Amino acid sequence: MPRQPMQSTPLELTRRSFEAADSGDFDAMIGFYGPDSVFDMAPWGLGTYAGLVAIRAFFEDWIGAFDEFAMKLEEAEELGDGLVFAVALQNALPAGGRSHLQLRHAAIAEWSNGVALRVTNYPDIDQARTVANQLALTREQEHAAR
Repeated sequence: MPRQPMQSTPLELTRRSFEAADSGDFDAMIGFYGPDSVFDMAPWGLGTYAGLVAIRAFFEDWIGAFDEFAMKLEEAEELGDGLVFAVALQNALPAGGRSHLQLRHAAIAEWSNGVALRVTNYPDIDQARTVANQLALTREQEHAAR
């Protein structure tokens, strides 16, 4: 998939990236990332994935573990300087399973020139919100010091 247009805001890109995840279209999902991007699942204990091949493999493994998969963005807030805080709900039926799994989580996306440079995912939404706000404050202070 071609790179997303640079005129899109980080908030709009975040929304579209969650729509791509909901669609299950791996080409669309990876289209938001660049060769140096990082998809960080370390707060979940699931590792960190750097580069397009590793990120796509994680997406394929994660979504491939389910017979049904849906991702719905519940909240998204642009915090400035390419930083977006988001909350999403995954609803999935594990492969061969009978019961659906619901997983509500948060993500902090760092965008530059239409590319998700880093997306860090958290199981604890309050922790993620605190980290995102601190990161936004730090960036604001760095810009003020220049």
